[in-house]
Amino acid sequence: MADISIDQIKSLRDETGLSVADIKKALIEAGGDIDKTRELLASRGGDIAAKKAGRELKAGLVDAYIHNNKLSGCMLELRCETDFVSRGEVFQALAHDLALHITAMKPQNVEELMEQMFIKNPEQTIHDLITSHIAKLGENIQISRFEVFQI
Repeated sequence: MADISIDQIKSLRDETGLSVADIKKALIEAGGDIDKTRELLASRGGDIAAKKAGRELKAGLVDAYIHNNKLSGCMLELRCETDFVSRGEVFQALAHDLALHITAMKPQNVEELMEQMFIKNPEQTIHDLITSHIAKLGENIQISRFEVFQI
């Protein structure tokens, strides 16, 4: 068994938001290799998202982003399963980041949006961003709709 330090677990926990048990299990499976552990955790995030995809979305929020106070903006409806998650900082930050992205990239629909590379991290698609938040928060998350406004 590889030497796994609490610092490695803490670092990956801060980075991914996943549980300590999941991170420790992935680190052991990857033989302590951090890059392999990240890959394992990312693939497990997709598995978690697939399991939660059928769950009913009873809560959520509407977020808005206005660029330069007048030129363009977006209103976004982001759905989740519970009020508890919708009131949390992580979910609210996700909604705001998505509204910012939509304002900048102006996708025509949700399907096009999901394929776009995230403006804050060009190595990650919007689909991957949402999948990672599903794994982190433990709830199904979906973009219901959005509208872009511009002068």
